[in-house]
Amino acid sequence: MTNAIIPRPSLHRRKSTSEGRLLTFPPERHSELVRRPAGIIKVPGKLAPAKQNVTPPRLLLNVTIEKSLGPVHVVMSSENTVGDLIRAAVEMYVGEKRRPLLADTDPRRFELHYSQFSLESLKMEEKLIKLGSRNFFLCSKRVEVECRCSKQAKKEAINDSLFALTKLMDILL
Repeated sequence: MTNAIIPRPSLHRRKSTSEGRLLTFPPERHSELVRRPAGIIKVPGKLAPAKQNVTPPRLLLNVTIEKSLGPVHVVMSSENTVGDLIRAAVEMYVGEKRRPLLADTDPRRFELHYSQFSLESLKMEEKLIKLGSRNFFLCSKRVEVECRCSKQAKKEAINDSLFALTKLMDILL
């Protein structure tokens, strides 16, 4: 037996027929069209340059109100302020009759935070587009109550300490 080499057809050969070639149309008419064996496809000739600093005309904002179960979804213009967002969120919450009911519906009695764990509230004049977030937390403003009891207790503590010092002075003399 002789070891004869039998030529096998290669799977990686190029087809010499016109089926495998890409044909393009004349550039003056159809520069973006390419013909393939499966049909004609469209290839973009020039991509449009990306616009820089495009601001969205409207924003979808989620505002969670203190003690409520879910956020209120507000769609507003990007040029509105934090004060406008507070007013719109309170109006939507009251209009949808959500629970728990708000004790006071005056928007000036609320402040907006980035989250419920954020201590610093946002400024009322700040534009929404400059905030960098779309999720916020709305809570009622903390009212500082002046208590006369604490001031009077401080005065009494000072008087008591002075009285104790005078008794000590009497003992020492």
